[in-house]
Amino acid sequence: MSKKFKNVEVIVACDVTNPLYGKFGASRVFGPQKGALPWMVKALDKALTKYAKIIKRDLGIDVTKLKGGGAAGGIGAGLFTFTGAKLQKGIKIIMDISEVEKKLKNTNLVITGEGQLDSQSIFGKVPVGVANLAKKHKIPVLCIAGSIGDINEDVYKAGISSIITLVNGPVTLDYAMKHASPLLTSATERAIKGIINI
Repeated sequence: MSKKFKNVEVIVACDVTNPLYGKFGASRVFGPQKGALPWMVKALDKALTKYAKIIKRDLGIDVTKLKGGGAAGGIGAGLFTFTGAKLQKGIKIIMDISEVEKKLKNTNLVITGEGQLDSQSIFGKVPVGVANLAKKHKIPVLCIAGSIGDINEDVYKAGISSIITLVNGPVTLDYAMKHASPLLTSATERAIKGIINI
């Protein structure tokens, strides 16, 4: 790295805490979401494993269990290795800057959202970060998701009280993207009506 950056502190906001490779690594978790076929996922994971071994061998830096190393397809591990970056949960950085916790003092309900809510959302995604903070203050959390994947109990344990999908029937991804604003309005109305009628 250039000498002019010698005293620069690099902080990387990671939206996930996944490691670089392995069962919960970048390729296996996010590859299928981005359209990678099973053989591609295997090849990508193998390449990231080799990348980590080369970093360890040549630089003496172990990124195998680095939290956030798998963020953005492995960019987290690269920035950690080559710039000495500190990897931090992006949601924590944003919540600290925006002083979300102060704003929760007079709040009765938190509404958050995610493109796809699934079992991987517990690895640092925004809805779970928001839910963790709201849970601390005993505030229920409604999550509006574009789609719902393989959710497990951990999502609810994290503090999400209720989940509603953006669409209430089958639509194409293209349709959902083009009509995101009215779909979000409709989903919010459905959710609030359900809450009011409880």
